[in-house]
Amino acid sequence: MPVAIEPASLVRPGDPRQLSTHEKAVRGIAAILVQDLELPVPEHVTVYVYGSRRVFERGLVHDAHVSPVRAAELSDFAIGVGKWRQLLLNAEGAEQHDREWLRLIAHELAHVCQIELAQGEGRADQWLAEGMAEWVAFTVLERLALDTVASRRVAARLGVRSHATLQAARLDLESLGSPRGFTLRHRREGSLSTYQLVFLMADYLIQREGLPRVVDYFRAFAQSQDRRQNFSRVFGQTPEAFENEILSHLRSVVR
Repeated sequence: MPVAIEPASLVRPGDPRQLSTHEKAVRGIAAILVQDLELPVPEHVTVYVYGSRRVFERGLVHDAHVSPVRAAELSDFAIGVGKWRQLLLNAEGAEQHDREWLRLIAHELAHVCQIELAQGEGRADQWLAEGMAEWVAFTVLERLALDTVASRRVAARLGVRSHATLQAARLDLESLGSPRGFTLRHRREGSLSTYQLVFLMADYLIQREGLPRVVDYFRAFAQSQDRRQNFSRVFGQTPEAFENEILSHLRSVVR
């Protein structure tokens, strides 16, 4: 179903129970993204809601033009995908105003915003795309009085204590930066803890630089698709320097 966003007409929800249909949830969350976080939600988003994993997989192929191999891989672990002005959601077992369902919509809608900024899919570092999307989703839940970013931060710190990258003292941002590499890493090292790891990394960067600077990073890909160069120019340090800094930070906060 196409959902008209029309940013000027969006009404910020005062109660999550107002988000009682898929369209209301998308528009309500879009209002928070536009009005509170100043993210560029496109004026029209096509939302596909599927009733099972098998149908979701077929939808990724037919509606989002994902390759069959990639669609099978995605549907095996993901229940939502944000594409170019599209949201594809597997609603099997979901309650429409359930906290995790709203979190999923917010996460995937954040990806739609990132793609809008970059003017293309899969251009920015995947670890930062996923980490920022988690940060946005938790912020939306906080605005809806369903959760807090602080509580998610505490849970993430506990969750990554034994993560393989911290044990090895090496994040390897190059492999975490590509969509394929990120998928392989989180399937090998644990999905939940890997998403918690990249959330903590993005959260640190957002606290250090501010959300507008992170938005500028995604916007830079509309001009250049050089991930390394864009990161260094926007954040003023090489990915290697950031890796050393964030490793030191993570080790200090997970003790």
